Amino acid sequence: MSKRILVIEDQEDNRRIVRDLLTSVGYELIEAVTGEEGVAMAEMHRPELILMDIELPGLDGYEATRRIKANPALRQIPIIVVTSYALSGDDIKAHDAGCDAYIAKPFSPRVLLAKIREYVP
Repeated sequence: MSKRILVIEDQEDNRRIVRDLLTSVGYELIEAVTGEEGVAMAEMHRPELILMDIELPGLDGYEATRRIKANPALRQIPIIVVTSYALSGDDIKAHDAGCDAYIAKPFSPRVLLAKIREYVP
């Protein structure tokens, strides 16, 4: 059985890059375009890991993370921020919201895979 990863990302190009990378190594992907949709998809599918963008329409990635981590059934799901919103201190802000790791865009596919495999072997 493949490991399921939820990608919450509003840009189709970015979703396609992540989709191509992760499906090529056997992960199953679920995709959401907004923070609200991401929270609902996390509740419905219970993925093994979530890749979270910060700049999302409506509910941003910080608040989506807070809502996911506030749900006892979802709290244990690791969330890795993958964002171009990479100003000084944003990694701390993401951690404070409940994210487990932080990767800035543009990312190295090798670095992203290594980080994912720390949480989902």
